[in-house]
Amino acid sequence: MSKIDYKQAGVDYGKIDPLKILAQQAAAATAGNLARHGLTEVAASRGESAYLIDCGDFYLASITECLGTKALVADAMRAITGKTYYDRIAQDTLAMAINDLITVGATPVSVHAYWAAGGSGWFDDAQRALDLVTGWRAACDRCGVAWGGGETPALAGVVADDRIDLAASCVGLVRPKARLTLGERLGPGDAIVLLASSGIHANGVSLARKLAERLPAGYGTTLPSGALFGEALLAPTVLYSPVTEALAAAGIVPHYQANITGHGWRKVMRHGKALTYHFHALPEVPEVLRFLQRETGSDDRAAYGNLNMGAGYALFVAAADAPRVVQIAEQLGVRALHAGTVRAGEKQVVLEPLGLTFGGDDLHVRA
Repeated sequence: MSKIDYKQAGVDYGKIDPLKILAQQAAAATAGNLARHGLTEVAASRGESAYLIDCGDFYLASITECLGTKALVADAMRAITGKTYYDRIAQDTLAMAINDLITVGATPVSVHAYWAAGGSGWFDDAQRALDLVTGWRAACDRCGVAWGGGETPALAGVVADDRIDLAASCVGLVRPKARLTLGERLGPGDAIVLLASSGIHANGVSLARKLAERLPAGYGTTLPSGALFGEALLAPTVLYSPVTEALAAAGIVPHYQANITGHGWRKVMRHGKALTYHFHALPEVPEVLRFLQRETGSDDRAAYGNLNMGAGYALFVAAADAPRVVQIAEQLGVRALHAGTVRAGEKQVVLEPLGLTFGGDDLHVRA
């Protein structure tokens, strides 16, 4: 089987990221509009995973995120197992928004749903609709957020027939303001604690779908453990807000946080500072990601540069706090690893066990 890369799967960050930067530049020019409300933006939040507004006694954080193409995997797997899996991808959708929101130190407060179907016929499937609603509510309860409402348009001609585009917006509070984590204190000597992923999460799914097209049994391919490839892909994304809230309750304020989503481990160096993120240990790679890397012929640079490879979230904390951070996470059922250290030096991510380095030029997500 010939190699499959991320661009062949339809995802080329070299084309996508310039639009993001252009949008950031235009958006920044609108910040003055807040003055009419007696508010100001937190300029340092631009280019981060969530946007912040200074409301006096607290910061207001907001984010909008979409699931991506994982619903297509759920639809394909239903034909194999009879399950809808929409309870799982509901959690994925919320995780995409909530796990971004918490990177700035925010407590998620409310979410809104955006479920755009290819036509009103999508809603005829009562079991699928029930699973979506049930999973969405369960994820809200897990994170302690209120589900405020949403939008359910039928977009025939825009969204394919019997398909749905799932997205969520989330609002949160940074209160007290001392919980803000925009990287001002990030620096040499900080420890890097990685929180484990449950699998592919919701990034890299386009690559997995491309692979499924080429496997004789498709999503029904059996992995070495006996699990089906498609079901392994549908393991729900971990919700990390219970961990960040527990850290706050313990008096631990990270110096910085990063959600490891698109761009894989390159996201570790999302902050603008010139620092070297040196990893002496790597987390266990979930079976489905090992399989994906092997069967697509991806080398370590491609795999770690685009997929989470077992690391779903990164916490940059004072070295003395690292053991306690690991303990708190694992008490909540989230595996954690004190995997690296922030060092003075040029902007790069160094994965020592693999002899692999990503330089600052490998990530372009900030204006």
